[in-house]
Amino acid sequence: MPLSMNDPAASSAPIGFLAKLGLHRPELRAWAMYDWANSAFVTVIMTAVFPIYFANVAGAGLPEGVAMLRYGVATTVGLLIIALLAPILGAMADFAPIKKRMLASFMGLGVVAVGLMFFIHQGDWLLAAILFVVANIGANGSFVFYDALLPHVATDDEMDRVSTGGYALGYVGGGLLLVAVLAAVLHPGWFGLPSGEGLTAAQQTLPTRLSFVAVAVWWVAFSIPLFRRVPEPPVHVKAGGGSRSLGAVMKQLAGTFRDLRSYRNAFIMLIAFLIYNDGIGTIIRMATIYGAEIGIPTQAMITAIIITQFVGIPFAFLFGSLAGKIGVKPSIYLGLAVYVVISVVGFYMKTEAHFLLLAILVGMVQGGAQALSRSLFASLIPRSKSGQFFGFFAVVEKFAGILGPFVFAATIALTGSSRNAILSVIIFFVVGGLLLRLVRVEEGQKAAREADAADA
Repeated sequence: MPLSMNDPAASSAPIGFLAKLGLHRPELRAWAMYDWANSAFVTVIMTAVFPIYFANVAGAGLPEGVAMLRYGVATTVGLLIIALLAPILGAMADFAPIKKRMLASFMGLGVVAVGLMFFIHQGDWLLAAILFVVANIGANGSFVFYDALLPHVATDDEMDRVSTGGYALGYVGGGLLLVAVLAAVLHPGWFGLPSGEGLTAAQQTLPTRLSFVAVAVWWVAFSIPLFRRVPEPPVHVKAGGGSRSLGAVMKQLAGTFRDLRSYRNAFIMLIAFLIYNDGIGTIIRMATIYGAEIGIPTQAMITAIIITQFVGIPFAFLFGSLAGKIGVKPSIYLGLAVYVVISVVGFYMKTEAHFLLLAILVGMVQGGAQALSRSLFASLIPRSKSGQFFGFFAVVEKFAGILGPFVFAATIALTGSSRNAILSVIIFFVVGGLLLRLVRVEEGQKAAREADAADA
């Protein structure tokens, strides 16, 4: 178990290399390995390979633009379902010691859906859409319980480093598998797969379909350390509050929402995160579309995605260390300032070199800004209600990214320029940063720990 914040060893423990990375205990490394495991889904299924496969293979024969429309609908449906379920699931996990069991259940759902993508062939857009919805529910559902374990596995002074360490391992795992997958798809002969002329449709798609199976296997294999090493957190239910019925869960959930507003700093942090993470999500989602529109070659954009993954590794660790030196809020401000620079560079972007520069800049700050946001929120909430509060955090995460693309599209409609749309994203970083200034970290952490003491 992690050192207690009241344990004198917590302040006297030696700070070695692994401690600086947030990976100095077996349970911390095991927890962070789930980022390594699930990033295979994020990079291959959500970002680089499956969207193209959906458009070119599963959606083959559909009118122009219809495949991407249906892909967008599938994405929205999956995220909406888990956004609605997340608070209820989180509340259930705080009533009973089932966080790891729920994580395993949702992970299993996602793994099965991704594995079944092997059977998607030309024109199977409906099967592809259904499996993508289910995979998104599985993956994002597991994230609720994974994040909720953070304040239990790490002490207050460890959470920033542990959270950024997890993101860094995610970049490593997702990046390594993405490179292997792209090599197999682009050069199947290297791996003994069918290649050359005269291939059947099934043979042509075999490398990509096998990459989906590889994601499922990778996800399961590298999740094992978490289930073996991370202990299930105890639950603290006050006298008279031991019922675990759905009615009791819903009553507790309503109380948690009221509590969240009473934890003023955690509530403001959520709103700030909703706004600036919307800007981050907009840049991630719109970058390749914008690049294609201004004539950046596909190969250059694929290279940029890989660069972002590997640049993110050292910088995610760096942000964890930086937070320990200058504080978590100033570190997030630094990330948001770089995103403003990214928007300005995007406005003037014309060449492949510019796009690669953007990839490097995104890799420098993406993991750090999001990981520190996760750890900051974790430090502002009671451990006894981590599942419920991270259920609301998941809702915010899923809905972040709705307004940004809308503003992006509206700016194009009003000005006729996608360059102006890239520039418009700056407003999210400015407003989110200003709201973050209202978060009083020490005051919020004190309130959360006092609540834990009262529940003990």
